Formats: sequence, C-alpha cells, structure tokens
Amino acid sequence: MDHDVYDVYAADDASGAYNGMTATQLQDVSWQKSRHSNSQGSCVEFARLPGGAVAVRNSRFPDGPALVYTRAEIEAMLLGVKDGEFDHLIAS
Repeated sequence: MDHDVYDVYAADDASGAYNGMTATQLQDVSWQKSRHSNSQGSCVEFARLPGGAVAVRNSRFPDGPALVYTRAEIEAMLLGVKDGEFDHLIAS
C-alpha cells in the first residue's frame, strides 16, 4: 500500500483500514447515522472497525473516502460536542 504521511493507521490496523480509503472497501461494518439526520442526506455516518477504530463518511457520498480515527480521538470529539465546544460552528 502506498499512502501519504498522514496515514498513521494503515500499519497499525489489522483490518487494513486507512484514511482516505473508499468507504465501500470497509467490509463487514455497520454504518450508523444520528436519528437527528434528515432526508436530504445531511448525515455523517460512523462505523466501528475491528480493533476499536472508528471510520467516518459523508452519507451523500457513500462510495467516497472514509476517515479513520482511534477510539480515543472519537471519545475526545464526542465529549467536546456534549460540552458544547463546537456549538459556534452552527450558530446563526
């Protein structure tokens, strides 16, 4: 595999998952989106990977790239969201 310098997961993830891979290449994963998503496709989907990493994709482009994060990275992001740290991104 030939990946860029930002691909820190390819060697460490037994599943072979890496940042930027086509989301459809992730076999046997279950994609989940928020129940707050809408019918216009404004959804971000998450899938837990073997080994505990989490892949993220844009539901409007299910064949597009997936970003792969460690469990610790996802946990930090979710805690920040719950604490309101990113509310300014959607404020009018």
